[in-house]
Amino acid sequence: MRIGDAAAAAGTTPRALRFYEANGLLPPPRRSVTGQRVYGTRDVARVRVIRRLLSLGLTVADLRDCAGPLDLLEDEDLPAYGAPGACSNPSGVAARRIATLNAEIDRLTGLRDRLAAHLEAGRPSLPADGSSSPAVGRW
Repeated sequence: MRIGDAAAAAGTTPRALRFYEANGLLPPPRRSVTGQRVYGTRDVARVRVIRRLLSLGLTVADLRDCAGPLDLLEDEDLPAYGAPGACSNPSGVAARRIATLNAEIDRLTGLRDRLAAHLEAGRPSLPADGSSSPAVGRW
């Protein structure tokens, strides 16, 4: 199937398929005699896995670390793409992402707490433009 059909079947866009290919998440597709990309059902299944993992908060870099075994998450009969054993520790990739998310949650929680304390202390409101200080003397 051509790129538009494959993208529609996977619930994404042709641009996303090209992005996944450029970033090593999707193997280079076969080409028609006219040079158009030709995708199969296994490629569509792989893109669905990629989209599912990205929606869980993993990054493209996280997925790139495990690009070979992505096929296996959808169907054990699918052949792996990339170097054998490219992702020797998939739980480590997830654990690193969880640690990153926890650090971001801690940072945002601290920011929220400081803002709440600011409001509770009855301090004057922030400037209307969202800046933290007056614009006097800038530039």
